[in-house]
Amino acid sequence: MRTAAGGTLSLLVLLVAGTGWIYLRLNGNITTFGSDGVSRDRPAAGIGGSNVLVIGSDSRSGGNRELGGGEGDVGRSDTAFLLHVYGDGKHAVAVSFPRDTLVDIPPCRLPDGRWTRPQSQAMFNAAFSVGQTAKGNPACTQNTVERLTGLRVDHTVVVDFEGFSQMTSAVGGIPVCLPKDVYQGDLNPHRGTKGKLIFAKGPQTVSGQKALDYVRLRHGIGDGSDIGRIRRQQAFVSSLIKKIKAQGVDPSTLLPLANAATRSMTVDPGLGSADKLISFAMSLKDIDLHNTKFVTMPWRYQGERVAVVHPEADALWAALRADRTVDGKDASGKDAGGTAGATDAPSPAASVSGAGIDVAVYNGTTVSGLAARAAGELRAAGFTVTGTATASAQDRATTVVAYGPGQGDRARTVARLFPGADVRQTGIPGIRVTLGRSYADAPAPGAAASSASSAASGAPAGEVPPDVADKARSADDDLCSNLSYG
Repeated sequence: MRTAAGGTLSLLVLLVAGTGWIYLRLNGNITTFGSDGVSRDRPAAGIGGSNVLVIGSDSRSGGNRELGGGEGDVGRSDTAFLLHVYGDGKHAVAVSFPRDTLVDIPPCRLPDGRWTRPQSQAMFNAAFSVGQTAKGNPACTQNTVERLTGLRVDHTVVVDFEGFSQMTSAVGGIPVCLPKDVYQGDLNPHRGTKGKLIFAKGPQTVSGQKALDYVRLRHGIGDGSDIGRIRRQQAFVSSLIKKIKAQGVDPSTLLPLANAATRSMTVDPGLGSADKLISFAMSLKDIDLHNTKFVTMPWRYQGERVAVVHPEADALWAALRADRTVDGKDASGKDAGGTAGATDAPSPAASVSGAGIDVAVYNGTTVSGLAARAAGELRAAGFTVTGTATASAQDRATTVVAYGPGQGDRARTVARLFPGADVRQTGIPGIRVTLGRSYADAPAPGAAASSASSAASGAPAGEVPPDVADKARSADDDLCSNLSYG
């Protein structure tokens, strides 16, 4: 018995020591980016869900050089999506952002500590390259997503080519499907010849370099654009989730995957340890495949670029803020007596139309994220927000709507979204809203934004627009269906 007990104790010591070694190894792999680059003017937290921004980087630095990253050593975002995990822990939706989308990039921190000036109508992926560093600028992309959506990003994860390649190999390859035969000339249109067959039409399993080729392929399929491949990327992530779930979501399967991923992963400080990463991964285990959805931000082509479609995009952000699923269910995890149902309440914003009215928004308080919150509500009602900033003084008690000559009627329309606001004329052209404590203390504008944007987009209050919902992909969908735009 003493021998058996001694052997059992020795085994336990070895297991604990082994597990500790694995965690130390994972911790040594993880790289974090500094929180000092995250904007101080951030949206308020949602009613229960959480948001994780996932960025794919195509930098040629390090091991990425041999895998076909972008030119030079500057980190660039090749793909990005926002994963919204609902409050009930049983639903999730990933929203893809086309990299050529024209957006407003807020001030971002440079490596030397200086902050850039805001950029208007810049390409979405330009935010990641601010500062021209090999690791990119994930904080700037996070700031841009928060400004665009009015949603607070709880965590940000960057995975480069090397990490992606190793992840696909760690799980034994990913099942994918091709709508047609693909040749070397399709992968590299500058080749000049058709070249050899890379992928045969139909289902197959890919890993490593071939997995990268699959998700990056755009020429010869669909409309040949970056946005044309988004659906294949969504299908690929769906297949990856399905493969992991089939193997079992537990530490024994997650640790090898985590070891592969963390070698080339950069995360925010909130995910900067093995415990935190694995804990987050385990929190997703109760989300079944059908309740894992993929959509693309409402968009349209604008010349060679992509424009955000309003008010459909605003309705989508409002639905996520209210923890409403793609099919319109309340997934906040709160009971009928909680606050989740408050998002369906009527709001004065439902009858306000801001079409043709430009507004600048200033935060006149010390409450973080207030300007972004108000900007989201204004956009949801159809107003054009020309910019957000912190006011020169942060001691405002009441919101002020200031307007220039000839703008009185429009200013009063703006004021309808801010009950109790002081409307006053100044000699400065345009309309400016300076937010006061009265707005900060008011309920979150989920109801107003949801009602106004939904009314304009054709969706009931608090629901994802029909055009977005109808095109959603579930992780359990047919592997070979809906693989390209165009």
